[in-house]
Amino acid sequence: MKNLVKMPSSSNRLSHPTSPRLLSYAAFLAVVLLVGCTNPKLRAPVEDRPVGTSRPLGGSTLGSSASEAGQLRQLPGAENAGKPGYYTVKPGETLIRIGLENGQNWKDVARWNNIENPNLIEAGQVLRVVPLPSDPVAAPVSSRPVITTKVEPRPLETKPAPLVVASSPAAAEPAPAATLPLPPASTTAAKDDDGLNWLWPASGSIISSFDEGKNKGVVISGKAGDPVLASADGKVVYAGSGLRGYGNLVILKHNSTYLTAYAHNQSLLVKEEQAIRRGQKIAEMGSSDADSVRLHFEIRKQGKPIDPLRLLPPR
Repeated sequence: MKNLVKMPSSSNRLSHPTSPRLLSYAAFLAVVLLVGCTNPKLRAPVEDRPVGTSRPLGGSTLGSSASEAGQLRQLPGAENAGKPGYYTVKPGETLIRIGLENGQNWKDVARWNNIENPNLIEAGQVLRVVPLPSDPVAAPVSSRPVITTKVEPRPLETKPAPLVVASSPAAAEPAPAATLPLPPASTTAAKDDDGLNWLWPASGSIISSFDEGKNKGVVISGKAGDPVLASADGKVVYAGSGLRGYGNLVILKHNSTYLTAYAHNQSLLVKEEQAIRRGQKIAEMGSSDADSVRLHFEIRKQGKPIDPLRLLPPR
């Protein structure tokens, strides 16, 4: 009997390691893997970051890089930060507000800091807000002393003073002066320790009193067009509407200590650098940047708001 040799079946041939079809499959898979590794569209996302940096959630590193670059750039006056007589600019502030907050004319602040364009100041910039001893601004507002004895216009009695005829030299007495009526309470002057005579800027009633945290002055009622008067002698350091929340505003500088502010006017009757006398009409009451006709009045001592009732005469 012949020995029969069993031939491998077709299934066995396919599973054999050297099967051509298996080799074809392996070659195909190798090509796919190779293409996947070399195609950038199929590569896993990888970010190259400098050591020690992180990316904020939901944002780009571009903004933070720009911010870091800005922080590295030293702002003007940074070496004076924290020193007496210097002020660090806060976001959104203007030279007008900085002048008001520090009791200075904003133009002087610009000059002391060599600022040509007052609109170009940056948060973090450090500004000088006090004059040098040699600066003429260190002197009083006016080159002449402030006159504090000015008498307000008031009606005189039409009857002449009685003439007293002395019968003898011993009985001779000076004739009494004409009697003057007391002025209205709204124009009565009050003198402070700086020698300034203060009077009320308007005749209306107070509808909102001083509160350093909420209201930096007093609010006085009135009608549109009512006169707004200067509370003391001084000079106009600002007249305009560039300070948010104040509407048409006048700021007077009275001396090296005091400023006054008159806000929400419907019209301004003075201009910057103009010398002003106590009781002079400087504006007409209105409702600019307010919901009703009113006068917001502030007195600032070295830039700090104080209660005007401390200086204004009682009514």
